[in-house]
Amino acid sequence: MERRLFTELRSFYESSREKPKDIRIRIRMRDLIDPGVLRHAVDTAMQRYPYFSVELQKKDGQWFFLDNHRPVVITNSLHGVELNSEASNYHMISFAWQDNWMVMDVCHAMTDGTGAYEILRTLLYYYCSEKYGVTLKEDGIRLVGDLITDEEWVDPVEIATDLPVPPRTEMSKAINPVDAAGLQNDVQPTVYNIAIPEAEFMKFNIDNDGSPGTMVALFLSRAIAKMYPENKDTIRVALCVNQRKALHAPRAHQSLVGGVMLEYKEKLRNWPLDRQATAYRGMVFAQTQEETVLAGVASQKGINQMILSKETDQERMSLASYISNMASGIMTATVSYVGKANYKEAEKYIRDFRLWTPQTGNCILIEISAVNGRFTLDFMQPFSSPVYVNAFLKELDENGITYDLQDVNPLELPNIKLPWSE
Repeated sequence: MERRLFTELRSFYESSREKPKDIRIRIRMRDLIDPGVLRHAVDTAMQRYPYFSVELQKKDGQWFFLDNHRPVVITNSLHGVELNSEASNYHMISFAWQDNWMVMDVCHAMTDGTGAYEILRTLLYYYCSEKYGVTLKEDGIRLVGDLITDEEWVDPVEIATDLPVPPRTEMSKAINPVDAAGLQNDVQPTVYNIAIPEAEFMKFNIDNDGSPGTMVALFLSRAIAKMYPENKDTIRVALCVNQRKALHAPRAHQSLVGGVMLEYKEKLRNWPLDRQATAYRGMVFAQTQEETVLAGVASQKGINQMILSKETDQERMSLASYISNMASGIMTATVSYVGKANYKEAEKYIRDFRLWTPQTGNCILIEISAVNGRFTLDFMQPFSSPVYVNAFLKELDENGITYDLQDVNPLELPNIKLPWSE
């Protein structure tokens, strides 16, 4: 089966060796990984997701995904392999393990956090069932033998019609974290991992009219405002939005992410936290109405159509790079929260969870995960300095939120070998 690329185009043409468009999920299990059981679990799980068992091929100037029947690669390391290369059997997905860590790398052009979570629910079901000799409940888990309907295959953005006309808006320049802190010579992308008890943070959110995503965005906004009280550029945080609901495509596997823009306006800054949180929630509510989300979809569809209209890969790559640079200039940071991971009964075998992906331009990116009773915040940045992390943690301290700074790592993501960027 062949499928022409559409929604995938922008991410593919933005991907580079410095910032490959990957999602890397690292899971530390309770016990050492059994490589034989993992091999069997991966092979079984991938049968359920034929649209992820593909390779990239060009035909008549257009790029397609074709079925790839080679085994998905599993390596004994934490580094993984280069995707879309001989090392990955030309797959856009691979797995790895070391000690009690399990790693999945998948090309972000193919899917988003929602889609990646589905694969992992299936994988963990098969792995934990065999590893621990238990019968886990199947509810809400996609398993081999299911009927895979067109709802999972079809790209809802490509077929969408009668979309609203996107409004013409010009956004002011946003604070650039690198420039503001003078970190131009600090070029080591780094991820700080922070864990927060889920029940405690949820109570804090309820008490202050917040939600996990809006509250993290607000804490970061407050921290940056206190760092640079004289900076007149806008503090603007993009909060990721799952477009599936607006597209009426809950089972779609593609990368379907839009964004809500949260501006920390001057008039908010002297308000109490709960009133600020209410303001941020209001911004989210206004920008997540179906008509507004679909207008964002229309804009993204237009960008992909523009890319597709270019004749050469180099022209397409140049256009994608230009659009990416424009986007990074209007954002200070991005916050992404897929929602509660809900790995079902397998969660009791999970100790730690990490979700890494490249940030846009010089922006900060915070990925929020909720697994096994904890919120995990992966605080990713294009430099190593802890200046923003420390300011963010100070906000947690001042609001009485318990946290654990678990570890600090270079932000390492596998390259995607793409013909036009070699």
